Amino acid sequence: MRLRTFESFWLLKNGLLNSYPSLEKNISTEIIVIGGGITGALISDALISKNYKVTLLDKRDIGQGSTSATTSMLQYEIDTPLHKLADIMGEESAAECYKAGIKAIQDLGKLVGLKKIDCGFQKKRSLYCAHNKKAAEDLYKEFEIRNKYKLGVKWLTPAIVKKQYDIVSEGAILSGTAASVDAYKLTHELIRLNVKKGMQVFDQTDISEFDCRDDGVTVITKNGSRVDGKKIIFCSGFESTSLLKEKIAKLFYTYACVSEQNIAINKNIKDTLIWDTQDPYLYLRTTDDGRLLIGGEDSSNNISLFQQQKKEKKSTTLITKLGKLIPGLHFVEDFSWAGTFGSTKDGLPYIGASPEFANALFVLGFGGNGITFSVQGRSIITDLLAGKKNKLAQYYRFKR
Repeated sequence: MRLRTFESFWLLKNGLLNSYPSLEKNISTEIIVIGGGITGALISDALISKNYKVTLLDKRDIGQGSTSATTSMLQYEIDTPLHKLADIMGEESAAECYKAGIKAIQDLGKLVGLKKIDCGFQKKRSLYCAHNKKAAEDLYKEFEIRNKYKLGVKWLTPAIVKKQYDIVSEGAILSGTAASVDAYKLTHELIRLNVKKGMQVFDQTDISEFDCRDDGVTVITKNGSRVDGKKIIFCSGFESTSLLKEKIAKLFYTYACVSEQNIAINKNIKDTLIWDTQDPYLYLRTTDDGRLLIGGEDSSNNISLFQQQKKEKKSTTLITKLGKLIPGLHFVEDFSWAGTFGSTKDGLPYIGASPEFANALFVLGFGGNGITFSVQGRSIITDLLAGKKNKLAQYYRFKR
């Protein structure tokens, strides 16, 4: 599966930070982690902290799947608004999922600080803008329920949004908890640090088959090498959907482009993640090197032959939408790219065991805030491995 187009900004910005050997022999381990993106890096870090023996495998170089294409916007918001999620699972449960997103952003900030990782992590706020009057009515309902559960929100009128951000809207929710990061760099740093602690990493190692049994798991690579373990954890995101009979996600392509450095923009935007109520929504953030990154224009068409033409067309559309959102802004595109992402029926991830496989766990953080779901997966997975109950695991279970 092709997860991104070739001109991914984060990969061009950072280059190939670390390289690891491919697997050329038979080995045994305690836990096999499949996927060397941000999810695999976060989960393996949690496992190493609990003294598990971990081997991480990826068929690409580390971080070169969807992680190199993500916009790395860290939001507690779930793609399904809280007032609609409440209709699906009840208000209290829905609010807990939203609060878990807030905690995940805070936890990731603590993790980055504790390990002294230079990955452009910046605390920010989030501005959710209504693009028309009808959307403003629904968005105000969303504000009311978020405010009821003390999620740290304010309602801003169209005049205030324009004055503070130069943004044209019909009103907006301002949230106090959000962040941005370079997920590609964070992935590499977490893995590098844990290799020093004994984790084995093999990239360019493609799996041809795996066997999940009651007494353990076995992975066979395409070159015939074998890995035996007690458990296997799939952190391979959208590619994991092909392993499961259960249809858990709808996959699509999303597009992004980034400006040249030192774009002249309202100073409040530099400290705020911004998205709107259009479908598909437009989102934007600044980067740590002074650019503006915009994204959206999701498409179900994933045919590689047409991606270059479509990417250029989508970039033009994104820039046009940006001009309507922030009139007068001079945006000069420097890079553009596309990546595969997915959505679930309720906007929630799938984290935990699937009844289809013994001794296997999955961390599949679909949606616009996949990184925060992966952070939540750290405690869910370590609790499940230790035989402990975890309330979020019930919300994110398979067969729900």
